[in-house]
Amino acid sequence: MPGKTAQLERSIINDLLPSLDFWLDVPLSEIQHVVHILPTLDWNGGLLGVRLKYQVELIAKLKADYVAQRSAALEAGAKAPGGQVGNIQVWPTCLTEFLERRLRTYIALEAFALDPAAHTPPVKGLATPQTLPENMLPLEKNPFKHLIKIDEIAAQRDFADAGERAPTGEDSQDMSTRRYKRRLSDQLRSYYDRHLDPAKTPSAEDYEALDAIQTAEQNFDKRLEVGFAAAFEELEDLGYPGISNPKLKITTQLRATDGLKHGSAVQYQVTDLAGEGLKPLQLPEDYSGLGYQNLIAMVFMLMGYRDEWMRVGKASADTDPGAQTQIQPLHLVLVEEPEANLHAQVQQVFIKKAYKLLRKHDELGDSTTFSTQLVVSTHSSHVAHEADFANLRYFRRLPATSSGETPTTTVANLSYIFGEGDETQRFVKRYLKATHCDLFFADGIIFVEGQAERILVPHFIRHHFDSLSRRYISLLDLGGSHAHSFKRLVDGLGLTTPIIADLDATVATKVQTQAGTEAIRWKATKPQRGADQKTGSPVLKDWHPSKEFIDELVALKSEEHESSSCEGYDLYVAYQKPLLIPSGDGSGVEIIPRTFEDALILENLEVLANITGSRTSDKIKAIVTDGLSGDELADELFQLLKTAEKAAFALDCLMLEDARAVIPPRYIHDGLTWFERAVGKDIAENEPTAVSV
Repeated sequence: MPGKTAQLERSIINDLLPSLDFWLDVPLSEIQHVVHILPTLDWNGGLLGVRLKYQVELIAKLKADYVAQRSAALEAGAKAPGGQVGNIQVWPTCLTEFLERRLRTYIALEAFALDPAAHTPPVKGLATPQTLPENMLPLEKNPFKHLIKIDEIAAQRDFADAGERAPTGEDSQDMSTRRYKRRLSDQLRSYYDRHLDPAKTPSAEDYEALDAIQTAEQNFDKRLEVGFAAAFEELEDLGYPGISNPKLKITTQLRATDGLKHGSAVQYQVTDLAGEGLKPLQLPEDYSGLGYQNLIAMVFMLMGYRDEWMRVGKASADTDPGAQTQIQPLHLVLVEEPEANLHAQVQQVFIKKAYKLLRKHDELGDSTTFSTQLVVSTHSSHVAHEADFANLRYFRRLPATSSGETPTTTVANLSYIFGEGDETQRFVKRYLKATHCDLFFADGIIFVEGQAERILVPHFIRHHFDSLSRRYISLLDLGGSHAHSFKRLVDGLGLTTPIIADLDATVATKVQTQAGTEAIRWKATKPQRGADQKTGSPVLKDWHPSKEFIDELVALKSEEHESSSCEGYDLYVAYQKPLLIPSGDGSGVEIIPRTFEDALILENLEVLANITGSRTSDKIKAIVTDGLSGDELADELFQLLKTAEKAAFALDCLMLEDARAVIPPRYIHDGLTWFERAVGKDIAENEPTAVSV
């Protein structure tokens, strides 16, 4: 029983420890690389899986050590100086606190072969890992040692501005935890050491350099011997080193990389005056911009990783003799946030050229013998914009559904969102390429109908929704005929999304065809109840609320504007609803706006009586100040807005002296109010009473 209890305890703890599944797609022709991880002799090419998992090795020792430490902590905390009763907290106060310091003592990383037949692709970003048999034995050695070469370029590349110096004195004592600024010359010297240094296994081309270095050493030794002769004689007069002690002798050792250790080792040529017989103007590397240093350093690191992988130059001398001819078939390069200090154009150039740089070798290029995978993590929309849409992986955060639950993250593979050969996929990809990719880094997306909303909705947020203005929001101007094309993308990204749509009422009319027959066409009209009208908006018909009759849409309850069919995110559709506009006799007339512009005008009549600017604004001012009644006003606006310069009118609204004078139409106000609450609810609902950092 004690053995079974220990095994059960070990199993419970192991289930809580992290694991990572790797799946490789390997052709049968390359079986020699993966023979050590084959799950069965029947494998005939295709998927191969390996699980890396932390496992508790010594559960009994873990228990005993924790109990001993905890008992000692309780005893120490109960005693105070002078025999008084104490009440202090002494480490460890719980098992979690104990494991924070000692976890690595009791766990080991083990690898297990997975069953390709039991592989299940992720569903909506959620993995379904297979269950391993209880008595399954781990692989005997590192399964990726001779299979994958992994290199990393971290985000903190620590470049120095001019005038910065490494700390000295007390500030320089903590060498293990402090990171210092590195010069670009350090990157070049590192590349030189690995691939160019003539002192390492010299070739015929290196002998001339070695001869020059050794000649310089001999000449320098002679000069130092003469220069220090008087000083050494005075030292010997003091009786030291003494008769039995060896005499001091200076012997220099010069290395080619010594010339790269000073601040002016790498210089930037600003002007070339050689043609005029003058010395070119050059500045030390510290006076170059951090972005330029960052770019060059990353390029040298990528070249260094590639050449080390392919055993270029002196890199072959740094490998084990038995491994010199064994090049890993897969090179995995991880680059973290390459955009640091780079302006937008350079970010795009880097991401386009980085992979080509890693393949620039005679044995690489388009060859499939060796494979290179470049993984870039970024917060830059410019980097995402330049990458192929199918190569993007979006890390989607799933908020906790209860106070005791930990938020998790899933990965959306954007290459699978739309399926294959879909016209919608082509449209979305091309639209994002033509505009921007900042929606991948946003707290939420707002879809709008046209240019006027694109101009004024951010203005409304800035001046009427203070909390929302502090959020990172992506606003996409798509037009009603295309917003629904983004449905699959929004489902995949799971971002909170309000859609500001137009009602776009249409009425059936009979028309004569060229063949002489009658046909029904739906023509734009002023919205009215009970007129058997339909909406022309694909969003309202095909996305949400999936209704097409105007009577159904204007009667929709406020809570029904939010979709209940979305999994893991919130969606709200806002569109024009009936307004009560005063008429000439003082009574109210119900008017249903058709578009954003007439809704904006009808709810800002007094403010827009003073608008000036474009021809459209002048016409709107004339209509508003003409004293028209509700129906007449709606008719005039309907006719005007058919050919109006809507963007120019929106810009004129921005030019009003009081920025808060123009208020958002009621349906937009309701949509933005919902949005403000939705993007903040993960904080508001789960906010703890106390936070420990």
